Amino acid sequence: MTLAEDTLRFNETVRFDETLEFDGEPFDPLRLTAAGSSAPVGADLAPTGGAVPATVPSPGPSGGSRSAAQIAAVVREVSAAVAAAHDSALVAQLALSRLALAGPSRSLGAELPAPARLPAPGRRPSAPPALTAGPAGPATAAPQETSPRITEASFKPLARTSRDALDAADLAALSRGEVAAVFGAPYEQHGVNPDVTLTESGVPTLLGWVADLRLRGGAQSAGSLRAGLLPLATTPANSGSTGGGPVGDALARGLLAAAGQAVRVFALYAGLHLCLADARFVPEAPTEDPDGRPRTGPAHPTASVRLTDAGQGWDGAGGEIQLEVGTIDLLPRPWLAARVLVHADGRLVAELDDVAVTVRERPGAPVGPEHGGAVPADLGRRNAAGERALLSEFHMAHCARGDQGIGLGPEFGGYRGRRATRLPGGGLRLVDRIMATDSRRGDLRGGATHVTEYDAAADCWYFADTANASMPNCVYMETSLQSALLLGYYLGATVAEPAEDYSLRNLGGSATVLREVELRDATIRQHSTLLSTNPMPGTALQDFSYEMAVDGEPFYRGESMFGYFNAPALARQTGLDGGRLVPTWLDAFDERERPAIRTIDVAARRADPAAPLCARGQLALLDDVEVVDGGGRHGRGYLRAQRPIDPGDWFFARHFHLDPVIPGSLGVEAVIQALQEWAVDAGHADGMARPGFVLPVGVTLHWKYRGQLLPSDGTFTLEVHISDVSRRPGRVRVTADASLWKPTMRIYELTDIAIELRDEGAPSW
Repeated sequence: MTLAEDTLRFNETVRFDETLEFDGEPFDPLRLTAAGSSAPVGADLAPTGGAVPATVPSPGPSGGSRSAAQIAAVVREVSAAVAAAHDSALVAQLALSRLALAGPSRSLGAELPAPARLPAPGRRPSAPPALTAGPAGPATAAPQETSPRITEASFKPLARTSRDALDAADLAALSRGEVAAVFGAPYEQHGVNPDVTLTESGVPTLLGWVADLRLRGGAQSAGSLRAGLLPLATTPANSGSTGGGPVGDALARGLLAAAGQAVRVFALYAGLHLCLADARFVPEAPTEDPDGRPRTGPAHPTASVRLTDAGQGWDGAGGEIQLEVGTIDLLPRPWLAARVLVHADGRLVAELDDVAVTVRERPGAPVGPEHGGAVPADLGRRNAAGERALLSEFHMAHCARGDQGIGLGPEFGGYRGRRATRLPGGGLRLVDRIMATDSRRGDLRGGATHVTEYDAAADCWYFADTANASMPNCVYMETSLQSALLLGYYLGATVAEPAEDYSLRNLGGSATVLREVELRDATIRQHSTLLSTNPMPGTALQDFSYEMAVDGEPFYRGESMFGYFNAPALARQTGLDGGRLVPTWLDAFDERERPAIRTIDVAARRADPAAPLCARGQLALLDDVEVVDGGGRHGRGYLRAQRPIDPGDWFFARHFHLDPVIPGSLGVEAVIQALQEWAVDAGHADGMARPGFVLPVGVTLHWKYRGQLLPSDGTFTLEVHISDVSRRPGRVRVTADASLWKPTMRIYELTDIAIELRDEGAPSW
């Protein structure tokens, strides 16, 4: 397919508001008309009886004639230039097409051809933004429009609102601490944080309005807003100072105060205050990282204020603020830092870097469980239905990569900065809150239960990256398993040996999808029960049952076993075959008898943004799949794939902090993707108007893990034996058995792993 054909196919798939086009008639080099002549240049170059004239009249300063070769050379040069320009335009348009179709998880410019690459994120514009009419009426500086880059590292706010603009009355309400009255019920705390306000006592509101509140705005896609700056009661800066030079103290204080209020607006908008009680805003950033090490980072007392050349002599008589969040986090306390630009009269007059705010509890106020895991006080968090949570996203973040003494109770404080049992972090942390528990710390016999919640926001990274019509299988597995492991750890499975470093590994289980459900913007409620605990030297095994529900209706149920292993026990793993390296089904053949193999080029299909039903972004786990048609143990088809392991792969930083290992759920997801690619390649989507992959209802997946994939392993290999292909109206279901190898042993075994391809609106299976 040519570049032009490729671009036309993309344009038939998606409509663009802006395209690159040519005005006028298409260029024809043989009809180019010379100056002062009605005949097109090259008209006399057309062969006549096979002869080409030696010269062609060409007006010029000398009045002489140019040779046919010279004219032909000029035509070729002009034609080549125009063709190159046309190709560049097509490349640029194709890049825009790919960017739009790739979804919000892609970084701007990450995959664009060089001619169409966008400016690097975070690069400062060379000129102030264009002016538009803002909420206050006069011309204001419009924000730079960029597509949000949503990745698993993107901050997930604790509450959401449809409000994207605030007027003076709203800002006055925020100054009184009436957050829920402005942003809505999800921000309600029922009076536990009366001091979380827009302004400090006695400080006037310096903002007249707020507009363009964006959770994913700004150069870092971490958030942005615009705000009207009211006149500051200041004296002008030294009129003789140069750009970036001295700023008058009163003006600097006024700018810092106004910028600080803008930062507070965004902190409230993102719900940073919702995970603490009896808290307040403090104008600073953390002085230590989540592991307790000193950090060098932005802090309000050292935030820089610079006047531009255009701002010399500016007296603070009002203008507009543009705020872009650079960092936003829950650890060690909820905080954010931002860059603020100030415009006045259409000019950029001031720049403020590292303007930060932290939500911090008052001295002595409780922030987490007490000894034994008791949560006697209201810690501030409520879910969207107004129910009080025992522990919040703040505590789960500490369980993942911070101070587990804050997350679980003082008994766990010694694990800070050590390899220990943890929740995954970043976008792989799929438990948000503990809502209820019926358990007693130290009682590991079985019967303990808890209820947790996870908010599957529609803009979570995996919805954009999956080939599924809704949530991918790996997230089903992770959110259910994480809730279960959290219960076992909360009960104190490791605290009897506080000096020992334990790693947690899933050993196997089974799970069944009970019904098809759309999970975008759903709150998943997880019910977990500890069935038993079996201690052994260097190891403890725990069995759990679990169920997940939405709106009170279960949709997923399973059981699973976890193991806590110290370093010697973890090193004794022998895989599924007693330490022997058993070959794959394909490798067991003698070279002379090996069956014919064909390859599905997954990477090439993924490179086409119009290719449907393809995992992308951070869920792009395979580049190719080998197929033996009619092969495998069941004679229905055999698949094999190998994936390189890069120590820099994104999931190692998330799973787990200080104990990196590939999540077992992503190994299962790789098998599912191999099956999905085979189903598309085999034509099972043909004839479907709007095909999509769903998790099959009623098929119980069984998995067994007896090893781990580490950053040093280099590669992993999977194989799939297709056991059944079944059809119903508008649906095709493929079932298989599978295994996965690290270089030295087979470590995963999957039974009855299944995918389902269905046309939208098809009747249930």
